[in-house]
Amino acid sequence: MTQEFDLAASLARGVEGRRGAWAFIRGFAAHWVGAALGSDDGWTEADLDAAEERLGLRLPTALREAYLLFGRRQDLTSNHDVLLSPAKLYVDDAKEVLVFRHENQGAASWGIFLDSVHEEDPAVFIRLDLADKSAERWEDWLERLSLYFIEISLSESLQADEEVCDYLDPDGNSLELLETHSVRLPFPSYPIGEETRWFLGQDVLLRDDDGAAILARGRTAGDLDRIRDLIPGDWLHDYC
Repeated sequence: MTQEFDLAASLARGVEGRRGAWAFIRGFAAHWVGAALGSDDGWTEADLDAAEERLGLRLPTALREAYLLFGRRQDLTSNHDVLLSPAKLYVDDAKEVLVFRHENQGAASWGIFLDSVHEEDPAVFIRLDLADKSAERWEDWLERLSLYFIEISLSESLQADEEVCDYLDPDGNSLELLETHSVRLPFPSYPIGEETRWFLGQDVLLRDDDGAAILARGRTAGDLDRIRDLIPGDWLHDYC
């Protein structure tokens, strides 16, 4: 299976543009998440046309393509945060941004500025839910929508069944061991003041959240066990 899909090489192509992004997500779904994308995994053209009529705007090409390809696959889009269905897409109160995703407890939203919805693959912005509402702003997140959908699929895959996913509160040696036993993946930095880095071990996907947490997903439970041995610590789901 791993010979049929080279995650690092496919990701490198995927971050270059939306055609590569969809190819990456197809391969990742089939070889890491457990099931190839099927005809029922996306919303229909009619669903998206209805959303456009309700909103009074044309959805960006990349958003339509993503929804058509895998918008209904919750294991790739909504294990933790929530990709809104076409019927729930909305424009924010300021009439500035088309919102399409929420953090699972409402702590943040992601969207596209209305003045860029005509672009095929526009930039994505984030707005944090703050106690001081006057301080809330739409801030840069990722430069292209297709790039963000790669990030969604990777991040949501880390929030799956605990047999293949785990979480480590790292100690002083954890990051050094992470860098020793895995290679950094070519994903752009997140521009929100913290460094999120992606790594690939031997059939294990890992994310370092600015040294505050390491999340891991193995292709199998055995793969996850191996990374726990290589990076020992208080893994959340390691009950042995």
